[in-house]
Amino acid sequence: MEPARFLDCLADDVARLRAIAPTGLDAAVPSCPGWTVADLTRHVGEVYLHKTLAIREGAEPQPWPPPELADEEPLALLDRTYAALVQELTTRRPQDPAGSWYGPDPTVGFWIRRMAQETVIHRIDAELGVGAPVAPVPADLAIDGVDELLRVFVAYSVAEWADAFSGHLAGSPGWTHTIRTDGATWSVRAGPGLFDVTDGAADTTDVTVAGPPTALLRWAWGRERAGEPSGVTVEGPAEAVTQLRRCIVTATQ
Repeated sequence: MEPARFLDCLADDVARLRAIAPTGLDAAVPSCPGWTVADLTRHVGEVYLHKTLAIREGAEPQPWPPPELADEEPLALLDRTYAALVQELTTRRPQDPAGSWYGPDPTVGFWIRRMAQETVIHRIDAELGVGAPVAPVPADLAIDGVDELLRVFVAYSVAEWADAFSGHLAGSPGWTHTIRTDGATWSVRAGPGLFDVTDGAADTTDVTVAGPPTALLRWAWGRERAGEPSGVTVEGPAEAVTQLRRCIVTATQ
């Protein structure tokens, strides 16, 4: 996806979040235990400000968040920080440097992609919280979101912070997962100290996860609504599926 496309998706999902949140600010968010929709909205605003400063200052600010943000009304904070974020993302080149935890790509372009993906997941959280229908995710954004989750979050985290995953992977016999949606397929090999992601299906696989792009993105991020049909089929040993899920959760906490 091109940066302009990510920015369009970001704008659409901010607008959806901004429309949904006021209908139930006190509602609990089932996909973010302990948070209300107001907490979720505040979090998104804090993330936008954090990335704005990371771009401006060349390093991610620490500690975070500043205590004074707690006094700002969540929707006002969201509006203010989104405007500041877009100003940074659209007045710099995607290849310009930016502070980032992701070593392979410390650029503005990384944050353009990351903020589009962050926002679509959190607008789904808001929809789940207020009980609204979950709007479809554009297929290109959903496919990219699964790819980002597997490569940028899980594979990179396992390589960089192996100790955090040792409880999930150390005793593994080694599993191969095929993850498939319309227009994309990934093969994941996971075992002790290993989480390797490649395009295409492996010759043999232990687990197959398949579904339409929106459904697969929601499954991967744990954003399915209880009691609703998933749209995703999962075939393979339960322990192998659990290992994959635990690696995803650890990488995205």
